[in-house]
Amino acid sequence: MKVVAIGGGTGLSVLLRGLKNHNLDLSAVVAVTDEGGSSGKLREELEIPPPGDIRNNIIALAEDESLMSRIFSYRFQSNGTLSNHSVGNIILAALTRMTGSFSTAVKLASSILAIKGRVLPVSEELVRLVATYEDGTTIVGETQITQYNSKIVSVKLNKPAKVLAEVFQVLQEADVIVLGPGSLYTSVITNLLVEGVPEAICSNRKALKIYIANLMTQPGETLKMSLEDHVQEIEKYLHVSLDFIIANNSAFPREIIESYSLQGAEPVKPKGSVDERYIFKPLMKTTYEANDPRLKARHDSDLLAQSILQICERRS
Repeated sequence: MKVVAIGGGTGLSVLLRGLKNHNLDLSAVVAVTDEGGSSGKLREELEIPPPGDIRNNIIALAEDESLMSRIFSYRFQSNGTLSNHSVGNIILAALTRMTGSFSTAVKLASSILAIKGRVLPVSEELVRLVATYEDGTTIVGETQITQYNSKIVSVKLNKPAKVLAEVFQVLQEADVIVLGPGSLYTSVITNLLVEGVPEAICSNRKALKIYIANLMTQPGETLKMSLEDHVQEIEKYLHVSLDFIIANNSAFPREIIESYSLQGAEPVKPKGSVDERYIFKPLMKTTYEANDPRLKARHDSDLLAQSILQICERRS
C-alpha cells in the first residue's frame, strides 16, 4: 500500500515513526517554509531551503539507535559559530552546495541513513509563508506568524512555487494521503499552497484522504479554533473533501490543561455533532522533553499508525 504523509517537523516525524514499522510504501512530503533556529540561519546565509524539518523526518525513518541517526541528531550547544546547529542540517547544506540540488541532497542523506521509505521536500524553491489576519495585518515569515496573536483569515506564499516532480508523482499514485498532525498553517497548509499539490491530490480519486487533528490549539495559529474549524481550513486549501478525520478523545491530565492554558491553548474539540467521517480514539501520551520542565501532550506514534491502518482495512 502506497502511503504519502504531508506535513512539517515534529508532528510528521511522530507519525512516520509509527508507520515505518508496517509493510508500506511510505513517502513523506515536507514543508519548506520554516525560518526558525538553525534552519533559518542556513536558509538565510546559504540561500537553500530549510533543512531542519527534512532532517527530523529522515531520522524518523532511520533505525532508531543507529550511530548515523544519532550523529544527524546531534546539536552543538557551545556559544561559538556552530551554536544551535545540528550535524544533520550542516550535512544537508553541504550536500546541497556540492550537488546544486536540495532534493538530491535529501536523497543522498536518506541513503546514508538507509531509511525505510522516502523523504521529499514539497518544492526546491525558496519561499516564505504570508498570513493575513482578521484585523487586516499581513505578516511575512513563519517565525513572525506564530508570534502574532490574532485570527488568521488566509495564507499564501510570497511568490509562486512549483511542486517537485517526484512529489506530484507519489501523490497521484498514492493509495492513502495523510495530512498532519502538525501546525495547521505552518506545517500542513503551507504544502497545499505549492502549485501542483492540490491538483495532484484532487486528481487521485482512489486515494483515501485523511487528516490527523492536533491535540491542542496553538498560540499564533489556531487559538479558539474547534476541530471543525481545522477541517474547514484544510478543505479550503485542498479543494476537495476529506474522507476521514482522526481526532483524540483521551482525557487530559490537569497538569497538561493548566500548563497549556498559560499560553492560551486548549484541547482541540468538536463544537457540535460531527458526521461519520470523524473517528475519535485515545491517541495521546504525555512526556517530558529535554530542557523543558513542563509536561507535554504528544501523539502516540503506534496508535496513530494503527488508526490509519484500521481505516484502510475497513475500506479494502
